[in-house]
Amino acid sequence: MPVRWIPAAGPARGLAVAQLVNSLGDGAYYVCSALYFSQVVGLSAAQIGLGLTLAWGVGAVAGVPLGALADRRGPRGTAVALALATAVCVAAFLGVRSFLPFVLAACAYATAQCGLAAARQSLLAGLVGKSERTGVLAHLQSALNAGLALGAALGGLALHVGTAGAYLTVLALDAVAFAGCALLLARLPEPRRRTAPAPAEGDPAEGDPAEGGPAPVPSVLRDGPYALVAALNMVMLLRMPLISVAVPLWIAGHTTAPGWTVSALLVLNTGAVMLFQVRTAAAVRDLPSAVRTVRSGGVLMLLSCAVFAGSALDAPLWALFAVLLIAAGLQVWGEMRQSAGAWQISFDLAPAGRQGQYQGFFGAGVPVARMLGPLLLTTLIVTWGPPGWLVLGALFLGAGAAMGPAVRRAERNRPTAPVVASVGPSEPPSTARFRPSEPPSTARLRPSEPPSTAR
Repeated sequence: MPVRWIPAAGPARGLAVAQLVNSLGDGAYYVCSALYFSQVVGLSAAQIGLGLTLAWGVGAVAGVPLGALADRRGPRGTAVALALATAVCVAAFLGVRSFLPFVLAACAYATAQCGLAAARQSLLAGLVGKSERTGVLAHLQSALNAGLALGAALGGLALHVGTAGAYLTVLALDAVAFAGCALLLARLPEPRRRTAPAPAEGDPAEGDPAEGGPAPVPSVLRDGPYALVAALNMVMLLRMPLISVAVPLWIAGHTTAPGWTVSALLVLNTGAVMLFQVRTAAAVRDLPSAVRTVRSGGVLMLLSCAVFAGSALDAPLWALFAVLLIAAGLQVWGEMRQSAGAWQISFDLAPAGRQGQYQGFFGAGVPVARMLGPLLLTTLIVTWGPPGWLVLGALFLGAGAAMGPAVRRAERNRPTAPVVASVGPSEPPSTARFRPSEPPSTARLRPSEPPSTAR
């Protein structure tokens, strides 16, 4: 039976279409933004790098409180507001002409993006049943890659024109895309509120400033076992800048492969995720299967790193190209498995009523990988050469292997929850109860970004 690329009609399809629309704008933005900031705004490469590093650092910190806001005020309204805020931030780039305004706009952009990611995950958790979340997230990942590919093609046209007007058009397109995403999210139903788990004895409750209570302290910041899972997932997310930053520099500096090889590997990566992410995620049904999937993703990424290291050897051009294709194929296979497992893990270990803050914390691995990954990977791979590839592969293998024990510990320490006050629209009345400690056969793990499974 063929696998659907777009989910069946319902909230899942609405989420996927919204993802497709905003990723189309992002694809064009990613292709053109660096040249816009350097050639039109007039910033140096060092200024651009510093500004973006600061921005994603701020975004990583902001994800948790904005996710907690989605838990308190409702994920749909929060997601719509943050999508509109992202559109405004992108539009602000149109008027930036110096370093300080660039940094301020970039920090606001990264904050809105990270908060939006957490709110959307919380919205998905409220609209989609537990057994369907991994499959829906796989569809969203496929839609993301499809949108990025289409957007990159539009960005390529702007690069070909090469004028300030072309770059400004791309940024305006991205702003419009996020506004369209907000409209699509606004059409989705608002999930019904759930009762959050009661705090453990001696554990301070989360206050509500609106009711005169103390400033809320997100409970995820006190959940050490979940933090360990998120940290292991963060290590595995170092794969994100691998194909876009480290591999192009490796090919240029350590192999005799032609420059167009980089484009071929990028097409392979994007196309594979579009075509096979849904199939890959079908194997993830609960926490144990998510952990196994994440562990196998670590093994595949170790093998990929070893094959990439071998591409430094002298070989005929056809053989070198074949080696690089094999390495990239192993890498994207490991990426898809790690992502599918991490998704399951991040949702299944989060208490009901607190998905926003937990997803914001788990998702902080993405901006951290964007912030620190390029420096770490270029040091390991470009400077150290083949041994650096093997060190990186060992990191992937170790994080994947440690995910199982970390997930089991986090599952044992999940807070106890009362019966929920109400049920989300995606769950029938017969499943209205939240069971905080489901048996292992039904526990879920998803590595895209937590240890037992994860972009």
